[in-house]
Amino acid sequence: MVCAQQNPRYLFDDLYFADPSIHVFNNKIFIYPSHDIDTEVKDPTNGGHYNMKDYHVLSMDNIQQEKAKDLGIVLKLEDIPWADKQLWAPDIAEKNSKYFLYFPAKDKKGNFKIGVATSNTPEGPFTAEKNPIKGSYSIDPTVLKDNNQYYIYFGGLKGGQLEKYRNNKLLSEAKEPNDQDNALSPKIALLSKNILEFAEKPRDILILDENGNPLKAGDHERRFFEGVWIHKYNNTYYLSYSTGDTHKLVYAIGNNPYGPFTFQGEILSPVVGWTTHHSIVEIDKKWYLFYHDSKPSGGKNHLRSIKVRELQYDQQGHIKPMNGQD
Repeated sequence: MVCAQQNPRYLFDDLYFADPSIHVFNNKIFIYPSHDIDTEVKDPTNGGHYNMKDYHVLSMDNIQQEKAKDLGIVLKLEDIPWADKQLWAPDIAEKNSKYFLYFPAKDKKGNFKIGVATSNTPEGPFTAEKNPIKGSYSIDPTVLKDNNQYYIYFGGLKGGQLEKYRNNKLLSEAKEPNDQDNALSPKIALLSKNILEFAEKPRDILILDENGNPLKAGDHERRFFEGVWIHKYNNTYYLSYSTGDTHKLVYAIGNNPYGPFTFQGEILSPVVGWTTHHSIVEIDKKWYLFYHDSKPSGGKNHLRSIKVRELQYDQQGHIKPMNGQD
């Protein structure tokens, strides 16, 4: 397959943002990222050096705009009653002209939960609910609106704590499966009508290989690690995610939001930095990949910068792979 050679560009020169969630509201592009800061925490084992303390909203009037505008802080850690630290990658959804920011944070016991904050405008500010979503855990929430239903996807290994859970329950002895066992899955749950709670218990999303078999835990080139995103193209669901320790952005396709999804291939080869977290969105009848790397900070994994580039499909609907070093 021919590698797509679009020219990526950074959206900021002097601020560090990562994990960009992109949405178009009111004919304007909004970016909901995590906010990287330099930190005294030196704990790369479980991601403690990603010690984010607030959320900003960024905006662009159009995709041709060279740089994004920072609209400022819209939610602070100290304004979230249940949260203790680490405001990691968020996402947002709109319903009935109200905006719902979904975000992970560690609670007072050190466990990641997913919270919700609301606003009457996409610019914020956002007011957090007093408690996290009941039954939530792990990280990287993203929300799909499909046929007037809202689905939330989430999960992440290692620092994201996904391997500590089985059947939605925290187990003191749980760990990653052996290499020959099935890989751990990202999770999905239908949201309630007010989209503030789960309407069902989270389910596993099965990712299959070309022979219809579940990907194995030892298949680090393809198995799910973190950073799940979901979009539709030509009535097909594209589930994309990071492979983590092999530093790839890959995707699988399926026929409904719950899957199963069949692995297709690589979207983006490794970037400068440990991993990447992304959005794939259609803007003005073209598709774009928003992601991050650590080039501007000299390779510091916890100080990342958002980039954008055009994404292309071939005639069979496969995403043309791109070079993360561009």
